Amino acid sequence: MRKYELMTIFPIEEEKYKAGLDAVRSVLGEFGVEIEKEEPFGERELCYEVKKQKHGRFLFLIIKANPAKLVDIDRQFKLNSDLLKFMFVKIDE
Repeated sequence: MRKYELMTIFPIEEEKYKAGLDAVRSVLGEFGVEIEKEEPFGERELCYEVKKQKHGRFLFLIIKANPAKLVDIDRQFKLNSDLLKFMFVKIDE
């Protein structure tokens, strides 16, 4: 298991945010990912429109995941319409 930073951006609407967050947690749990830290960054204006949205709600996570499963997690995240953007970054220890 390796440590990763995961930055996610959700729509600012409360119901879409909660649905997207539940879906992200569900996918991470399905693939045996441990969430070490979860830190909301609040609502911010996006530099460019993403899925016709000009603002987004940011959430930062530190996770432990199997590197071989990241491709499958990535694929599941891309299918989630309530998740505007996401990015994994490996943490060097």
